[in-house]
Amino acid sequence: MAKKKENPAEMPVEERLKNLFQLQTILTEIDRIRTLRGELPLEVEDLEDTIEGLKTRISKTEAEMADLRAKINEHKGKIELANSQLATYKEQMDNVRNNREYDLLNKEIEFQTLEIELCNKRIREAQSLEKNREEALARSQEELEGRMQDLEVKKNELDEIVAETKADEEKLREKAKNLETLIEPRLLQSFKRIRKNSRNGLGIVYVQRDACGGCFAKIPPQRQLDVRMRKKVIVCEYCGRILIDPELAGVKPDAPVEEKPKRRSRRKKEEE
Repeated sequence: MAKKKENPAEMPVEERLKNLFQLQTILTEIDRIRTLRGELPLEVEDLEDTIEGLKTRISKTEAEMADLRAKINEHKGKIELANSQLATYKEQMDNVRNNREYDLLNKEIEFQTLEIELCNKRIREAQSLEKNREEALARSQEELEGRMQDLEVKKNELDEIVAETKADEEKLREKAKNLETLIEPRLLQSFKRIRKNSRNGLGIVYVQRDACGGCFAKIPPQRQLDVRMRKKVIVCEYCGRILIDPELAGVKPDAPVEEKPKRRSRRKKEEE
């Protein structure tokens, strides 16, 4: 018959604190492995974001260039149509019958001439913009190639480091996962919150030299006694970290520092 799994909430406080401290030891080791990787993961992520931005910029520039070419072709089509109409009006000028027809044809010829000039102006503007876009596109593509090379180098460096530490990290994560099942959910949640807000990543610390091992604030004697009794979860009044007895954490407690007796002054001795 399979043994029934013990409910974490029903475990003695001493056992829960011991499991919690073991969990922190494992998580600290995982943090140490991550530190070995340095800033490489962030650098890789930044490069990937930069590359994605460059690709978006290149795609947008190419779309703008396509739009400019379409407009140039549209203006060229208008010029061809205007030239065709212009030729027709000039032929009709030879067969005008009165001044009214002559004036109308003249206006049409003038209008088509202006239309051709305007279209040519629009074409020159579009071609100038297209040239600028081509230069910008070339710069973006060059930058993209450089960033892609940088990313490949950084990824190779990161892969080498990850390969060296991956097996160890996976084993530690598995141990941490198993330990978490042995800790009361509310206590585990509080521990994770404290650890996240802590600069050194410590959510549970042992008492050393009558002080908190996290913020080093002095702990009142009664609270020290409560910690040693291991009957309830005690937190530091200053930093909020969970406190644990050094012996329970597997740490040899520091020997109390004996205060040397103060030397009496010579004058005081003479008075006596």
